[in-house]
Amino acid sequence: MFEFNITSENNRSRTGVFATPHGDLTTPVFAPVGTQAAVKTLTPEHLKGINASLVLSNTYHLYLRPGDELVRDMGGLHKFMQWENPMLTDSGGFQVFSLSQTRKVDEDGVTFKSHIDGSTHRFTPEKSIAIQENLGADIIMAFDECSDPNDRAYIKSAMERTHRWAERSLKAKTRADQALFGIVQGGVDAALRTQSATFIAALDTPGIAIGGLSVGETKQEMHDTLDVVMPLLPKEKPRYLMGVGTPEDLINGVLRGVDIFDCVLPTRLARHHSAFAPEGRLNLMNATFARDERPIDEACDCYACQTFTRAYVRHLIVAKEMLAGTLISIHNLRALIRLMEQIRVYIAEGTFEARAEELLAQWANNAKRKNT
Repeated sequence: MFEFNITSENNRSRTGVFATPHGDLTTPVFAPVGTQAAVKTLTPEHLKGINASLVLSNTYHLYLRPGDELVRDMGGLHKFMQWENPMLTDSGGFQVFSLSQTRKVDEDGVTFKSHIDGSTHRFTPEKSIAIQENLGADIIMAFDECSDPNDRAYIKSAMERTHRWAERSLKAKTRADQALFGIVQGGVDAALRTQSATFIAALDTPGIAIGGLSVGETKQEMHDTLDVVMPLLPKEKPRYLMGVGTPEDLINGVLRGVDIFDCVLPTRLARHHSAFAPEGRLNLMNATFARDERPIDEACDCYACQTFTRAYVRHLIVAKEMLAGTLISIHNLRALIRLMEQIRVYIAEGTFEARAEELLAQWANNAKRKNT
């Protein structure tokens, strides 16, 4: 059911097709994040319009609100949010460790307080899998422990616990129509990452996720870590780099063999009036754009760029119209999805390795926001 076929290779980069119950995923692929069963400001029709093929939702948030059992009773996530294509849910591990200020970790699991109302809850590997089975996504994650990237002793302890929790997650899984991915941890320590990649690969899950990156380390540390991990992972399994999504990260990740990405960045930038553009990331609230008749990006084929001017989008921002966030989100997500489409063509042609520097230079100015 979850067969992965590699269709083209260009050194470590590859294109492929990952079969799921809700359709085939053509990789490499970028997934918009719908934390609470909705990609912020967008409808499923918007997502189809930008050619999104995979959406991620969040186990922790949906457990707290509206509740995973309610989602199950409403027919599962696909029916609940009216998204008919593949979906992925994370394990809730990152949110438990990042959002809960009061938590207690033991060998069995984690006790934490809700960031919404302070109520006490407990996640174990078995509980995380049960929630994800109620939600019903095509791809689910083993419960893992995130750690302070600056504390090697904690990183090692959390990695070893993540391995034991991965084994328990596998034993707890009951649904054959969900692909459970193990998660590689170990910070930016090469020895720990080697140990973790070797252990998780041996579990023979349908795919493997790489967690614990884009959490404060440098870009070079991320690249070095991927250089250690990727050769140790089974070639015939899809690799998912969790929570990483700048254009530069996508290009460098694919160069190293990553197949699946997700990130909140495109929609978060949109809510702060920031858009990807050829001349760099634009602050569209700036008065410079008040009479700018150009679209956000003249080369972009999204609805926002094909229909509206920068001047109009700026007007919406100044007038505090919600449509501004929708239009910029459409554009930002389409920009990354279009980048992945372009990369897939280059890999199929056998030119991606040669053209990667060109792509990186093209997107370099989008590393930070410009005022003009």
